[in-house]
Amino acid sequence: MTVWTPTDDGFADLSSHDTFEQGAPHNTFKRLRDEDPVSWTDYADGENYWSITRHADMMEMNRNTSVFSSARGIRMEDQSYEEYLARRTFQETDAPEHMRTRIKVAKAFSKPVIAKFDEEIGLLCDEILEEALSVDSFDATKTIARELPMRMLGRILGLPEKDLSWLVEKGDALIANTDPDFTDHVLDKMKTDEFRMMPFNSPAGAELFLYAKDLMKQKEAAGDTEGVLHMILQPDKDGNTITEEEFRNFFCLLVAAGNDTTRYSIAAGIQAMCHQPELLAQMQTGDIWSTAPDEIIRWATPALYFRRTAMQDYEAHGKTIREGDKVLFWWSSGNRDETAFDAPMRVNLARENNRHVSFGQGGPHVCLGMWLARLEVRVLFQKLAKRLSKIEADGEHKFLRSNFVGGIKSLPVRIKRA
Repeated sequence: MTVWTPTDDGFADLSSHDTFEQGAPHNTFKRLRDEDPVSWTDYADGENYWSITRHADMMEMNRNTSVFSSARGIRMEDQSYEEYLARRTFQETDAPEHMRTRIKVAKAFSKPVIAKFDEEIGLLCDEILEEALSVDSFDATKTIARELPMRMLGRILGLPEKDLSWLVEKGDALIANTDPDFTDHVLDKMKTDEFRMMPFNSPAGAELFLYAKDLMKQKEAAGDTEGVLHMILQPDKDGNTITEEEFRNFFCLLVAAGNDTTRYSIAAGIQAMCHQPELLAQMQTGDIWSTAPDEIIRWATPALYFRRTAMQDYEAHGKTIREGDKVLFWWSSGNRDETAFDAPMRVNLARENNRHVSFGQGGPHVCLGMWLARLEVRVLFQKLAKRLSKIEADGEHKFLRSNFVGGIKSLPVRIKRA
């Protein structure tokens, strides 16, 4: 039994957010990998773009930062240069600027530092699962997957517990800004300049900025000068500090990406358990925990693509990508590439040498929070498996309306406790 069977006809419109309400169009990605791996798309709402769909190609191109630049934006939607400068985070910069910012906070998210949170994450998981599994039927995205990432990130960032639910809502409104279930300001359904200088062109960006300013004032008054938010404000080795605008964008990025990507990895893993019953038994043996987190994250691929911009002409598969062209690396296609993964449409928790691209591997922009995501996924599923004798779908799961964030926003399940 497959975990989920794509329903697209092989010719889905990758530009349309509506396409992804049925999940990623993997029949279309397979056709492109087989027939047109460097594919040109006429984009009605902006500049046309190239789609890169083979795993090997995106790995090669992603490390070639002299040709493929992040410093023009990372999403399909176009921005003016003024908008880009106002909204950008360190994700949307190239070396050496990218590393100057990244190095300030990299230690806080490093493998040895994150490993120290193992016990704390376990206690949080116990608390979340105790409540979620007190009933037999529930929405696993809302009651399990949504809870852990923000509560843990809140502790790392030193955010008040009482604010976390509000922050999750605002993070959703930012990163899922094309889904009317998460925002009234649906990006592709309204034209307004009011928030065009805010992160994700969203009013939530303005609200989060005001929150962050007030939070830092409170921390300063209390003498709280520790933690990630304080680190990012410190001068670099040349004495340069980030601007207020850059701090706002960094905070919004942490709230949105730090919450949503892990949430949707957890949701996808629970979905897999519902449709591949053998996974629960495998988790209960305890023999797969060195490999299972990366396989769950491969399966989820919460960031469907990242954009780059060509800085010079580049030849690939008989095509010429011209200087200035927009290029999309479709991680969701790379993670289902049969030449890189055996039986990629099934979850294999024992998969070795898992070179998935969910974290943007191969280039300097590899996900800052990857060690935290792996740890949260591992501990959550270890704890969940011990409490269950059965889990199955209890209705249709629903995906986000977004071609940028791939996630199951509603996942009704029914369980039997162990």
